[in-house]
Amino acid sequence: MPPHSTQAPQDPLVIVGNGMASHRLLEALLRQPARPARITVIGEEPSPAYNRILLSPLLAGELERDTLTLRSAEWYAEQGIELILGERVTEIDRQAQRLTTDAGRHLAYGRLVLATGSRPALPPLPGIRLAGVHTFRDLNDAATLSDCASRGGSAVVIGGGLLGLEAAEGLRKRGMAVTLLQRAEHLMNRQLDATAAGLLEQELVGRGLAVITGARLAALEDDGQGRVAAVCLEGGRRLPTDCVVVAIGIAPNVEPGRAAGLAVDRAIRVDGYLTTSDPAIFALGECCQFEQHTYGLVEPIWRQVEVLAAHLAGEAVGGYAERPSATRLKVSGVSLYAFGPTEPSEEHEVLAYHDPDQGDYRRLLLREGRLEGAVLYGDTAPGPWYFAQALAGRDLTPCRPALLLGAADADALLDASLDASLDASPKPEDSPTQTRPEKEAA
Repeated sequence: MPPHSTQAPQDPLVIVGNGMASHRLLEALLRQPARPARITVIGEEPSPAYNRILLSPLLAGELERDTLTLRSAEWYAEQGIELILGERVTEIDRQAQRLTTDAGRHLAYGRLVLATGSRPALPPLPGIRLAGVHTFRDLNDAATLSDCASRGGSAVVIGGGLLGLEAAEGLRKRGMAVTLLQRAEHLMNRQLDATAAGLLEQELVGRGLAVITGARLAALEDDGQGRVAAVCLEGGRRLPTDCVVVAIGIAPNVEPGRAAGLAVDRAIRVDGYLTTSDPAIFALGECCQFEQHTYGLVEPIWRQVEVLAAHLAGEAVGGYAERPSATRLKVSGVSLYAFGPTEPSEEHEVLAYHDPDQGDYRRLLLREGRLEGAVLYGDTAPGPWYFAQALAGRDLTPCRPALLLGAADADALLDASLDASLDASPKPEDSPTQTRPEKEAA
């Protein structure tokens, strides 16, 4: 996509949403030499932007609330940014370029950025709206779950992905008896193979979590007074509980865009400059869809931010493009690193290493000597090197015997192979098509 620039007008820039993507955009705009002169940020939550990634240690009691805040309200004022908190946008009038909030506030915009994020997905399950059924997405959720944990008892967490695991561990650390349910046959099935997932499950069970994989939910049982009393599985198994946490994924918050008549598929559709079907409106992060992609990890969203910030400031910029990305996670004190296919195909050569005593596991997928996927559990230090080799499409055949040992050993073999190749290549003086003059000109 060719570089593109736009003259940055002085009309108000309004950003709807005050999460991590929105805040990252503000920081990037402030670094631009021609930042928009008037910026207004509207956040539905009553608090300034905070780091959602740290909600898990907050729930576990390992961090204080203040450590999550990215910037204080005073910072926004110092930067000349108007910050409006605790208000939800209820209407976007595209023709008048004006929006309305649930507090009755009207704001004009020259350009509008929708960074409305996502909300927790809920399964279509009988009893899912009962009291005592919670999600784990924001500060209010963390406070509610902390209150539940303070009363003790038991909890059932639905969802064996990253967020479900962290919620389960947080509640366990607070003293609750926790059962974790995963619909798939192993934990974190989108990131891990069965062996790595088995090691993770073994670690969590050893800490005191109960884990049920292959769990098929039937209903949440009412105690007769509108509160959840148990989780019922297909086949008749019943799990009594004091609270339920649903952590099965996210759904993009597209309602403001859809109500305004923007093009919406699974999320708000954007082009490479994060522009929606209205040239004055942009969408960013978890609420947007580029081509067929939607987003839940920060790496691609941070790249979107850099494109959009430059575009809004009138700088020439190449458009956003999808790139392969690796997943680096720390689940309850266990490090994980993964990229590429989770399961091998018939064309893949599989290399694996497992050290049960150290709790380390590596599995590499190669096709014709080139690395296409990796799963690392425990010691993830070689992960970035593996990912770099995969992006480069490098033939790793010369270092295959040392490939599982990491970068240093593999690089040594690659260097030796390169030296041998150079030594074996014909020298200019050896070439039969070249002759050496018997006498050089004076």
